Amino acid sequence: MERTICWFSCGAASAVATKLVLKDDPDAVVAYCETGAEHPDNERFLKDCEAWFGKEVTRIKSEQYSSTWDVWEKRRYLAGINGAPCTSELKFIPRLNFQLPSDTHVFGYTYDYSDQARARRMLETYPDMKQRHPLIDWQLDKRGCLAMIMNAGIKPPIMYELGFQNNNCIPCVKATSPSYWALVRHRFPGEFDRMVKLSRQLNVRLTRIKGVRSFIDEIPADHPMTDPIAPACDFLCQFAEEELK
Repeated sequence: MERTICWFSCGAASAVATKLVLKDDPDAVVAYCETGAEHPDNERFLKDCEAWFGKEVTRIKSEQYSSTWDVWEKRRYLAGINGAPCTSELKFIPRLNFQLPSDTHVFGYTYDYSDQARARRMLETYPDMKQRHPLIDWQLDKRGCLAMIMNAGIKPPIMYELGFQNNNCIPCVKATSPSYWALVRHRFPGEFDRMVKLSRQLNVRLTRIKGVRSFIDEIPADHPMTDPIAPACDFLCQFAEEELK
């Protein structure tokens, strides 16, 4: 059995990538890895996207861990040169358990430079995996994807409105930017304080201040925070919307 699996992450980019693929392949499976640590508004966004897609999202999750915090506290490890255990336990392993060798995988990497680099790494790391990156094919960036979501009458996930560049878990230990952690401190002080305590216990410096590895509670109180992504629909975005129509 050959399937196409659209890996939906509750982000604007993966939603647009899924919509583009479903137009030509309505039987494609839409799968979502639940991490137990995302904003509650994601549930609303997922249901809005199900209506837009015209099909239900298949939810998969870890059989061993309930959330990112569950992984960090039990494994006593946050992140390092080999990545973060939360990603492997909550996304990679459930995906392996769900997928078949014959599957084609659709990822929502955008045309932004950093995402193109991530897509190349995916292709290099998993050369035997059949992959599609429709947003890169369409040259759609994050701003264009946000605009397309809004033009479809869907309110984007609230994390974008709060200033976050991606709709990730709260917080994301793979982030090293002090501006990101300053924003977490401002928007989610409870989660920030919890991470301060855990990172100090594990002696993990999650950020860099002026190039020096530092604890997140060492970030100055007046440190600038990340800015929200401004939606912008250029002619490439308009072409994609015409294609969907």
